[in-house]
Amino acid sequence: MKILKVKVIIEDINDHSPEFPQKQINVTYDEDDGEGAERLIPDAIDKDVGMENSEITYKLKKQFNDPFILSVRKTITGRAKIGIVLGDKLDREIKDSYNLEVIANDGGQPSKQGILHVHIKINDVNDNSPVFSKHIYNISIKNTHPNNNPILTLSAKDPDSGNNGKVSYYFSSETPDKAKKCYILKKHSGKLFITENFSKERDRIYELYVEAKDGGNPSLNSFAIVRVNVLNEKNHPPKIEIHFVSELKKDTAAIYEGTKVGSYLAYVNVVDNDVGANGEVSCKLEHDKVVFLHLGSKEYKITLKKPLDREKLDHFNMRIVCEDNGSPALKTERKISIQVMDVNDVQPQFTKDTFHFLTYENGKANFPIGFINATDPDLASAGQLTFSLLSKDRNNIPFQVSDYGFITSNIPLDREEEDMYKFEVFVKDNGKPSLNNTANVVVEVLDRNDNNPYFIYPTTDPFHINVHYHPQSTNAITVIRASDRDSHLNAFLKYGILDGNNKRLFTLNSLTGQMSFSRAPHLNDAGSYELVLVVKDSGNPVLSATTTVSLSLRVTNKTSAPMPTVHLEKNRTLDVPLLIILVVAAVIVAVVIVVSITLCIVKCSSGQSRSAKSTRKGVNRSAICNRIDQPLPCQSSSIPGTPVRYSSEMNNRNMPFVECKEDFYPQYESQIDWSNVGSLEKSPPNTILLPTRIKK
Repeated sequence: MKILKVKVIIEDINDHSPEFPQKQINVTYDEDDGEGAERLIPDAIDKDVGMENSEITYKLKKQFNDPFILSVRKTITGRAKIGIVLGDKLDREIKDSYNLEVIANDGGQPSKQGILHVHIKINDVNDNSPVFSKHIYNISIKNTHPNNNPILTLSAKDPDSGNNGKVSYYFSSETPDKAKKCYILKKHSGKLFITENFSKERDRIYELYVEAKDGGNPSLNSFAIVRVNVLNEKNHPPKIEIHFVSELKKDTAAIYEGTKVGSYLAYVNVVDNDVGANGEVSCKLEHDKVVFLHLGSKEYKITLKKPLDREKLDHFNMRIVCEDNGSPALKTERKISIQVMDVNDVQPQFTKDTFHFLTYENGKANFPIGFINATDPDLASAGQLTFSLLSKDRNNIPFQVSDYGFITSNIPLDREEEDMYKFEVFVKDNGKPSLNNTANVVVEVLDRNDNNPYFIYPTTDPFHINVHYHPQSTNAITVIRASDRDSHLNAFLKYGILDGNNKRLFTLNSLTGQMSFSRAPHLNDAGSYELVLVVKDSGNPVLSATTTVSLSLRVTNKTSAPMPTVHLEKNRTLDVPLLIILVVAAVIVAVVIVVSITLCIVKCSSGQSRSAKSTRKGVNRSAICNRIDQPLPCQSSSIPGTPVRYSSEMNNRNMPFVECKEDFYPQYESQIDWSNVGSLEKSPPNTILLPTRIKK
């Protein structure tokens, strides 16, 4: 058996950070500690072994201006002795505490660290003396001043803390005992009282030497002088007398806006009858709108420095301060006010260039239409506005405007007479001179459903139509026309048959007014019909009109219609081709007549004349028959000169045979060909036959 000795060496790794005994410590310095003053702090311990892992270095983290440095020294035991060393003077009144960090780093890889937070508090020392707000206090009191009312409150400040900054007030040893008997100084408040009044005394000045002490140890102090001038009631401060160019009331002057710069506003005279320096007075007035000029002795004048605009600034206040040269000085203040008076320098302004109003027709007279808004920042009569209306023809403006700008109608408005009015409104102020302006006004009259529709065709009531229907006819009969003076929905018309259509033989298109057969008529449908037609608008309430059409229907089942005879009214127009044919035929007939007369003048003048007439009739009949496919006009004798309207579709051989006794407007009026319109002479009135095509 053999025994071996084994030595195991465990190498250290850097697994511990340096640690301070405490995370944070508090350190104090006195405000009067000098440079180099040191406060020791504990060092850090690292549980690792070995030169690198346990080797600790220290550094101080602080603000840039902090007056501290870190001191590190090695002891004989190898540990560090660490201290916070003051590197500059301290002033608690500037900064009373600091926060530092001491950082300990070991030498391991990677390095570990520990942090110690150091809070440094600066203890106050009594290094500041109290400071009075003034070195010399000059006060004046009347000899009748009450002794329970302080004549002065002293004030001294000490920035130290605690008792070091607590201030008390005393009379110093330099103050005469006589003065101490006349005055009491409160120790803590600094209030100075008199112990008796001085009503029996003449003017007198007291000099009091006062001391302010703090509560430090040792105590610090400071001194001030209080000069009390006991005034007899007959001693007056300066008196200010002001004479305005334009005075409204006491201490108030008036000046018009736009007054020229440099204009004279007021004369100032100062009165002080005191003797010597007590009667020497100086005055001042500071304001950006005026200049205060010294005229000599105790006289001054006030002039305008800048232009004034009342609409921007209607008044401003000033203060004149006068002070004598006495000891103590006596001062007088006087406040004055300048009122800027208005002039008519602003033109009235409308809020719009064009005012647009909507109103319904048929309103009562004086019905409000709208409001015209205009402004004028001037005052009084210069800001009072008067309105009127402008137009080329005042009589055509059914409106009026009040002094307040309200536009009303003079009469009920009728949109059908005028749907829009354009005019101008004129406004002027009552200033002198008067200023004015104009604006445009547009009044749009809105429609009300106040007009019944009326029939254009048929033109009479009742209206007579003769209709001949045969198998070649179409169902179209005629077109009913109506109109309405209203607009929009109030003029949107619809047609209908109100009565007389018991067999439901007829139909009337509600929108186009086209009247037609609803079916092909039978022989037993022939007869007379009294159709009551109605037209309605779409307004609210709905308005309507009715008319009666007496329709005589003749129905035939022949395959061809008979040759019609046409009777036309006098002064009718005819289409141009028919007129040409008639003229040519007339010329031919005339030539034949002349030749016949020349050849047979001796033989048989009367016979030749009959022959000529027969020939003319034959030619005329032939001309008319050759043009039988052309539509013929129908015009009422009650409306002379009414243009005859045709439909190109009337040439269709399926058009029914219609005879009318009044105006007749065929269907599809928009397709009228006016090129075929001529004039006819000597036709019987109130009768027309609309033919169908004749088979050859």
